Amino acid sequence: MDSLMERVIALQDATPVFIALFDTNDRLRHANRAFREAFNLASDAFPMWGDILRANYVDRKGLIITTTDYEAWFLSAQSRRGKLPFRGLELDLHDGRWIWMTETVQDDGWMLCVGSDITALRQNQRSLRQDRDIAQRAAQTDELTGTANRRFVFANLDAQMEKVQKGAEGPFGLCVIDIDFFKAINDRFGHQGGDTVLRDFVKIAHSTIRRADCFGRVGGEEFMLIMPRTALADCAGMVERLLEKVRASCPFPGATDFSYSCSAGLSLYQPGETASDLYQRADRALYAAKQNGRARVEWL
Repeated sequence: MDSLMERVIALQDATPVFIALFDTNDRLRHANRAFREAFNLASDAFPMWGDILRANYVDRKGLIITTTDYEAWFLSAQSRRGKLPFRGLELDLHDGRWIWMTETVQDDGWMLCVGSDITALRQNQRSLRQDRDIAQRAAQTDELTGTANRRFVFANLDAQMEKVQKGAEGPFGLCVIDIDFFKAINDRFGHQGGDTVLRDFVKIAHSTIRRADCFGRVGGEEFMLIMPRTALADCAGMVERLLEKVRASCPFPGATDFSYSCSAGLSLYQPGETASDLYQRADRALYAAKQNGRARVEWL
């Protein structure tokens, strides 16, 4: 067995195909030589996915990231990563190569990334495919906050329901979150101030949730969080941590007296429920949180 593994590792380092494995926390756990060279990684480095991209952006090596606002770009990319069992995407590298990368997510949340060099494709094909990818990202992203939009989140909910109903995964949690007294925020700071609070909340949420979780804006100041393979107590704990971070946030440096809060309604999938049933139950729990004083999470 040891000799077989040694042969597999040697072949991985010899192949021009990019191979990498990330754990549930999105830390690199294994990468072959081709992947490390493409993303400018030392042989003994095992960073987080976000740190790889940030270093590429700052050093202008590895992956080309075309943006004037890295944080907003990363938040948008993070909102889609690892939310589907399989997806493919195209990447441009600073050395001129064009890569087709696939992401395969196991049931336990680990992700296998495999990439191939497709630079030889004709330029007109490349332009068409890039235009398609831009349109697809726009269709899945909330324009104001950069997080996933209603369409993407509800599609993820349907996919999660299907996996559970087929027995491929255990129960999951659904949380509906609403920013408290949002109209008063708009009245005090104007709509631009309200937009700042929405973006602040999204940034906090993405710093709190796991890669496997799906989070997005479903309308106005309302957001939805899907937590796969998670017991009710763990779901509640995660949401409590999120609400605590929000209460401690200061989105307006010139208004240190200002703080805001969120209310949340949580429900755990029950056999036989439809997506609509589950969402409505979480929405009723949100209403209970509002009635019981806000800035809290309730579950039904």
